Amino acid sequence: MRPLEHLNAASKLYPDVWQQVNKFRLSKGKDLPDWPNWCFLPMAATFAIVSGGGNMPFNQVGDVARLAALIAWRYTQGVYRFETSVYQSISNTVAKGDIPVEVLFRLPEWGLYIETPELDEYGFFAHLEHDINTGRAELRLLIDSEDAFYPIILHLGDWTVTEAIDRAISEAAKQGEFNKHDLPVDMMITHQSAIAHHCISLLLYLCSEQPDIQPIERALPARPKAKKVKGDWKLFPPKKPKIWHVGKEVAKQLSAVLSEPSGETRNSPAPHIRRAHWHGFWKGSKGTSDRKFIYKWLPPTVINANGV
Repeated sequence: MRPLEHLNAASKLYPDVWQQVNKFRLSKGKDLPDWPNWCFLPMAATFAIVSGGGNMPFNQVGDVARLAALIAWRYTQGVYRFETSVYQSISNTVAKGDIPVEVLFRLPEWGLYIETPELDEYGFFAHLEHDINTGRAELRLLIDSEDAFYPIILHLGDWTVTEAIDRAISEAAKQGEFNKHDLPVDMMITHQSAIAHHCISLLLYLCSEQPDIQPIERALPARPKAKKVKGDWKLFPPKKPKIWHVGKEVAKQLSAVLSEPSGETRNSPAPHIRRAHWHGFWKGSKGTSDRKFIYKWLPPTVINANGV
């Protein structure tokens, strides 16, 4: 399994990494500045681990993003595997409209890995970053391709998911971060924009209200709780990755929809399929802490199936 292979390779390359991660976590809000609980470990700490506290050789810069994703992923090791029909339908549902980026703070785990069988890439890691220096929040995607990793970075602020993706692609184009094939800039922007929308749609589904995820041992994905060992709190990784199957029940609905006969009944509109779409609304008084954006992915629906 690729994410586990990446994790094992990183552990060999940086043999003291997990002891250092634990020390940084124990120093949170004490010897180190505090950071939000939705971020497992700021990348400033990962930079310190990779650099050894000194200057970093240029060929190690890419290790910071890679190791940060693996650090966030290690303590749950969730691999999300979508049912084929559900994967195709969700990934083709573009995140349009007024979906605010705040929904992306609802990742089911600190770090996760989603398989992407419809792309040339194997999958991608996702985790949330808190910039210690600026206080800026980011969603970090690390695309796992055949040749290398490359990042897609969404800045999280007072704007929509669609705008966040546009900003990420525009900034990456300026920096030349993902022109790995030496394609013309406009072609690469189009290609990477499609990948970003594809991946974010899958991620949005996992952050939505009651996603269709099959439990493992009666439990759903969650952030683990630390255990007290010799007076200190410590997190322990699972013995092996957990494969979360997504969309089994929704796949049955899609199958029923797609098997509905088409045509027209007398004196009634022709049956047709309403396309899948995102539906959301704000709940709670504006300006209060309990205000929340509630949203769901609505699968394709048969309209006028019975001629009514």
